[in-house]
Amino acid sequence: MPELPEVETVRRGLDERVVGARIADVTVTGRRTVRRQAPEDLVARLRGRKITEARRKGKFLALVLDDGQVLVIHLRMSGQLLFVANDSDPVSLPAPPHTHVVAQLSDGSELRFVDPRTFGEWYVTDEVGPDGLPADFHRFGPDPLVDGLPSRVLRDRLAHHRIPLKTALTDQRVVSGIGSIYADEICFDAGLLPDRRTDTLGPGEITKLSRSASKLLRNAVRLRGSSLRDERYTDLMGAPGSYQLHHKVYGRLGEPCPRCGNPISRRRFGARVAYCCEHCQH
Repeated sequence: MPELPEVETVRRGLDERVVGARIADVTVTGRRTVRRQAPEDLVARLRGRKITEARRKGKFLALVLDDGQVLVIHLRMSGQLLFVANDSDPVSLPAPPHTHVVAQLSDGSELRFVDPRTFGEWYVTDEVGPDGLPADFHRFGPDPLVDGLPSRVLRDRLAHHRIPLKTALTDQRVVSGIGSIYADEICFDAGLLPDRRTDTLGPGEITKLSRSASKLLRNAVRLRGSSLRDERYTDLMGAPGSYQLHHKVYGRLGEPCPRCGNPISRRRFGARVAYCCEHCQH
């Protein structure tokens, strides 16, 4: 958490609010957040640069700068990006606790990175691939919304794997952007058990899985992602998502399955846990 729908919602907010803006200065107070390079290097690379695009690959945000470099932001477990408009009174809007990076934009607005658990990160890279994204993004599998995930592509990505389906879906090298929440929901929508071994899936089941992934992720983006009880995820303006109201199995242990009425169960396999209906998923 956050996963693809949440990060895409934030990306759309960035596209609306900060693309075209120039970064006047950057303040780094969380050394762990800027751990791939010295904080002063990140600040120097960003100061004075204009943001030309807001892009995404899986769970990673990529802000393209006017000199061709890319600012990569990874929210990980608890990271939040918050935008404070220039017409807000900064005295009445102090930075919340655990604010580790603040980018001051030339119009007086701010982009703040808040991360209580400090797993998230910022870094700037000039190692960019032909697609304009960081070269190290090549290690990720296809993004279901950016690249598409037709059944033939998913079949190829699952080939040579003999692992539980949820493990495959949440492996960013196989498919990028899907985490625990949406893997459970996709498996339910496709009628497949999350611990079903990938090499037992037939062509028709992979087609169902492909369609479920695309449909469900698009719906989740439309509803601005899922905000769980800890309310760590919000959009760029601090508003929660609403897709959690449409979860069919995730976090619903013991509740009736919306498809067949049997109780939702929680299965363990290896170090993983998955919510599912053992009656109508196979």
